Amino acid sequence: MDEQTGFAVVASAIMPKKHISFVLGLLLAAAACAAQKQEEPGQAQDKQSQYASLLERVNKGDLSIDFQQLRFSYMDSPERHKAKDTSDQEKEMWQALNRKDYKKAIDNADVVLANQFVSLDAHFVEYRAYLELQNASLSDFHKSVFSGLLKSITDSGDGKTPKTAYVVISTHEEYVLLNVRGLMPGRQSLVNEDGHNYDLLEARDPQNNQTVKMYFNVDIPFKHYLQ
Repeated sequence: MDEQTGFAVVASAIMPKKHISFVLGLLLAAAACAAQKQEEPGQAQDKQSQYASLLERVNKGDLSIDFQQLRFSYMDSPERHKAKDTSDQEKEMWQALNRKDYKKAIDNADVVLANQFVSLDAHFVEYRAYLELQNASLSDFHKSVFSGLLKSITDSGDGKTPKTAYVVISTHEEYVLLNVRGLMPGRQSLVNEDGHNYDLLEARDPQNNQTVKMYFNVDIPFKHYLQ
């Protein structure tokens, strides 16, 4: 005899008949509610993550998505937690690009993007490789995604102060930005201010040999990698 059946039998013995139907109604309602709660975990698993939803849109050619949200949502997504280590492919894609083996560069970059679509490096490699293979459509696509991801960093601040620091999801994004701006990385230090963590990078501008200081908000990397 299960708990609900036992409760109904006891209720019929001690309660007036006019109350029994009311109690049974409550039990049936409770059972339906419990069944609904049991289904919820499966339903939650089937629900698409925000990252997956944005990724689906951009893969269909929708370049109007919020690229900052794509980057941020990746960090909290189940896809990131299931992602494989692609450090070997990242190294090989650059080596293949440099030796002009464009097909192999693309193959390795594809593996990186399958696990981390927000990789600036992999999009740049595919942009260059497809350009050399004269595939304008795919070259333009990866160039646009690269630009969108990069712009989502530069739009987050100006990097001149902690309060206006660029917001990054990895320290590697810091060096991509330096490289795009033609700056040579120098000393790096960690700054904590008002409960936030910042990387202060001192870079050299080879055009005038002057030192440029840039602040990056690294709260997201701290949250996900240093817990």
